[in-house]
Amino acid sequence: MPTEFEPLDIVKILEILPHRYPFIMVDKVLDLRAGEWIKGVKNVTINEYFFQGHFPAQPIMPGVLIIEALAQLAAIMAYLSLGDAAQDKLVYFAGVDKAKFRQIVEPGDQLILEATTIKRKLGMWNLACTAHVNKKLVVEAKLMATLR
Repeated sequence: MPTEFEPLDIVKILEILPHRYPFIMVDKVLDLRAGEWIKGVKNVTINEYFFQGHFPAQPIMPGVLIIEALAQLAAIMAYLSLGDAAQDKLVYFAGVDKAKFRQIVEPGDQLILEATTIKRKLGMWNLACTAHVNKKLVVEAKLMATLR
C-alpha cells in the first residue's frame, strides 16, 4: 500500500536543491509519486528581483524562469526518487523541447507546477511539464535532465 506523501516546505527543499537566493524557484512540493510525477508551487511576488527589469511598467515573469522552476521541480523528484543513489550528485538540465507560453505570469499569481516522467533511462529523464495559474495553462514543455 503506498504511503501518503508529506508536503515539503522551503526548508526541506533547500536541503535537497543546491540552488539559493535569488535562484530558488520552488516554494513548496505538494505531492509526489517517486519516479512518476511531482506537483509543486511557486508563489510570484512583486519582490522578485527580475521584475526590476522585466518590465518596470508591466511586471511579467520571464518564461525562461518558469521553465527553470519546472526544471527545479523535476530535480527534486529525481533526488527524492533515487534516494542514496543521488548523494553527491547534481541534476543538470539537458534540454527543452516544444515549450509553449500560453499566458503571462504576474505578481500575485501562484504557479502550480507539475512534472511527469515520460521516460527514464541510463540516468537521463524525459519529462512532460506544465505550469498553471488559476487552473489556466500558462506554460507547457518537454524537459530533459541528467544526474551526474
